[in-house]
Amino acid sequence: MSVSTTPVICYYNGQMLRTKTDVTYEGRKAVIAPMDIPVECTFDELIDMIYSMTSIDKRRFNLLLNCKYPLRSGNRFQPFPIRDDSSVRRMLNMVNTTSIEEIELFIEVVRVNTQLNQSVGGHADLFVGNNYNVPQYEYGCGPSCGAVPEIGPNGDDEGRADEEADYELNEDVDDECNEDADVEVDEHVSSFQYFTQLLENEQGIYVSAQAPSCDVSNHPDDETFDDASPVNFHLPPTPQFEHVENLENAIGSCWTPWVRNSTDYSSGEFVIGQVFNSKSDLQYAAKIYSIKSHQEFSVVASSKKLLVLRCKKAEESQCPWKLRAMVVKDTSLFVINKYTGPHSCVNPCLNRDHHQLDANLVATHIKALLKAQFTLTTSAIQASVMEKWGYQISYKKALDGKHKAIRQLFGDFSQSYTELPRFFLAIEQSNPGCVVVWKTCTINMLNTEVFQRVFWSFKPSIEGFEHCRPIMSVDGTHLYGKYKGKLLIAMGCDGNNQLFPLAFAITEGENTDSWGWFLACIRNRVTQRTGICVISDRHPGIMAAMSDPHLGWAAPSAYHRICMRHLASNFMTRFKDKILKNLVCRAALATTERKFNKHLSIIGRINSEALDWLEAIPSQLWALSHDGGRRYGLMTTNISEVFNSVLKGARSLPVTALVQLTFFRLNGYFVARRELGANRLTSVEQFTPYVDAQLQGHVLKAGSMEIVLYDHLQGVFHVKSRRGRTHRLNLHDKNCTCGKTLIYGFPCSHMIAACQHRCVDFRLFVEGYYTTRSYYDTWGSLFHPIFNEDEWPLYNGPTIIAPQSMQRLRSGRPI
Repeated sequence: MSVSTTPVICYYNGQMLRTKTDVTYEGRKAVIAPMDIPVECTFDELIDMIYSMTSIDKRRFNLLLNCKYPLRSGNRFQPFPIRDDSSVRRMLNMVNTTSIEEIELFIEVVRVNTQLNQSVGGHADLFVGNNYNVPQYEYGCGPSCGAVPEIGPNGDDEGRADEEADYELNEDVDDECNEDADVEVDEHVSSFQYFTQLLENEQGIYVSAQAPSCDVSNHPDDETFDDASPVNFHLPPTPQFEHVENLENAIGSCWTPWVRNSTDYSSGEFVIGQVFNSKSDLQYAAKIYSIKSHQEFSVVASSKKLLVLRCKKAEESQCPWKLRAMVVKDTSLFVINKYTGPHSCVNPCLNRDHHQLDANLVATHIKALLKAQFTLTTSAIQASVMEKWGYQISYKKALDGKHKAIRQLFGDFSQSYTELPRFFLAIEQSNPGCVVVWKTCTINMLNTEVFQRVFWSFKPSIEGFEHCRPIMSVDGTHLYGKYKGKLLIAMGCDGNNQLFPLAFAITEGENTDSWGWFLACIRNRVTQRTGICVISDRHPGIMAAMSDPHLGWAAPSAYHRICMRHLASNFMTRFKDKILKNLVCRAALATTERKFNKHLSIIGRINSEALDWLEAIPSQLWALSHDGGRRYGLMTTNISEVFNSVLKGARSLPVTALVQLTFFRLNGYFVARRELGANRLTSVEQFTPYVDAQLQGHVLKAGSMEIVLYDHLQGVFHVKSRRGRTHRLNLHDKNCTCGKTLIYGFPCSHMIAACQHRCVDFRLFVEGYYTTRSYYDTWGSLFHPIFNEDEWPLYNGPTIIAPQSMQRLRSGRPI
């Protein structure tokens, strides 16, 4: 009988922060991990689950738990302490009594001897946030055993085209101040310094390739929580706004009032003699004033030296409100020399939107939010503006504001293609051995070429892959910025069942030529290992490239395997029968041919056409029982898709910023996991945490088995489990009829039972990829800091320009 569970999102390695209307969680190394908690869970059981998931030492640290609890009035939340069984039950029942679908649980730690009223955030840096103690599936298939999302008939995600967010190129702002926009955009802004500060010291988030809690959904546009950032979400107000409450401590403005003894700001009105650092600061302050007073103004005159504003209803209601400011000679300062206020007109009703609440103001407002979360959605921007100012802005205005904020933080989309070659030179300057391969198109312009593709792989990844299991997962995902395109990713899998980023490429799309080019770059420039198992969907381009003998990926140089989830979704699209689809998954996951044939027989009795469809696909491509141990139990492209979700927000950034993020993200992974490997070497741990946990479970099972010896020379045994299942095994050939030893590369419980019977060390049957030494060598190579931008080498090649054919539509929200 299945146990009902409640989805809970756990935050740890940080501290809870409470504001007037919300409860958030922050920390430089904060980690987010989903859990499914049984509805009958007690407080003690919940505590044990959290200790197990976070690897926090319960002897040294206590846990403080608070969940995010919604209030009945408005969009407001407060912390709800979890201290006993009753509060646990109330928390788990929130999904039934409130509108929330997933519970957010904030975890803080205090030393055992620390008083509870002391700050708990100071201990967060003690933990890296690895989740390798989460329970694993016995078959090692992890989330592949779960429900299978729907995927398109060609092996792609169903509705992938629908995921593309049309980039609006209409930069005009619908207000009369457009020619003097209050947010200045630097066309040559560089994102390198921002990424250096933001990510260089960030520890990589531990992502298990097979953990049951991993989201293997192939719909990356869903609201996720994968992009944790070390940036402080709640920034303190700028000093200029500390005593100007009527302007709401606006982020990003730096205007400074010219304070005089005779001036009183308690009314929130402007005063004659008030000085602003620039014209844009004055415009910003005027907009905030108008929004808060629910009034609108129009521009009478605007130039580099003058700004005149008056009430929009001046003619119809005789409102006297008017502001005149001029530049201070030989400076950029603006001073108010005439002001009449406040407004005398009255708005009979408030509009849903505000004329002065334009895209530039939205961009200024969300820059801090965008720094904290690259995946900030347009609907979230609308909600944030509504909460701050009480106005419901349009989808178009929110999207335009987001794009303006992205350009201000990360640079111009078109210029980014031109800057990308020099950034790659900077990477090669500080990290020799990195691989970059370009493909461009020549045009009728001197020393100018159009971007088509670029491939890159970092030297630590190239060196570390030699110590990973011979598995590679490949996948492609959309870019969401101003220009279309696809990000192709190749991922390995280390001995701890973690993803290992290997290679990347930005291409014009997914087709036979682009996939062949990508895989050829990997084979020629990254790895020449033979026997690599490549797991992918059934995209025609991948299928053609894997069978092309000239690219080096045909057997026996490599072996192609199909993602079970994509196969099952294609099957579902064709036959639309959930029962049959589940039987296909069971057949794919069967570890013995007997079980495989049994499931196929049932499928054939239900629908003979479905059986013919499956038999047309070679069994070794999708069935674990026919795999021969090539895929090490990895049945899906999960390891690629998990990293896609890590880069989700970055896929809406300019291409240079995207490449920069891959560099800093990978460095974070290598730093955290290299430290884990070094610690385990120091403590003389022979195997990785993943294999240790698997072996411990197998040892427990082995203790209750019955063993009969048949050949002491060859080590032939007959083993009977507690459930009455019998298996034959041969220690000499390292073979058991259950098939799991061959599939996963470490001994099954039957083999361990036989080893214990003969006093043989079962650790000899564990493949070398799972040793701590191999794990450390995988992540042992170093990334080196990139030099300052003024020290980068000059790029003397042709100017690379953005492909206009890949530019998105001028306007319109996603279809």
